[in-house]
Amino acid sequence: MIVRIMGEGQWQLADAHFAELNKLDDELLEEMEGGDEAGFRHTLHALLDSVRELGTPLPDDSLEPSELILPAPDASLDEVRAMLGDEGLIPG
Repeated sequence: MIVRIMGEGQWQLADAHFAELNKLDDELLEEMEGGDEAGFRHTLHALLDSVRELGTPLPDDSLEPSELILPAPDASLDEVRAMLGDEGLIPG
């Protein structure tokens, strides 16, 4: 799976990591719904750090179609809320 972090680039991740990312996405969604800004910020960074740690960065000149697009680390709660689908940032 190819994941894009807005403003940073793309990472190739094995599908086996999807469950771990989805768990963090569920936490992020709960914190957003509860208006927990501090929890939201912490979990967003944990989600992005997981992508960076578990994935392999693609070259900057590579423009592969991204299966997941995640917000930039400094995205506001409102910006992320606008990106959310019914299932959070990560479907499934």
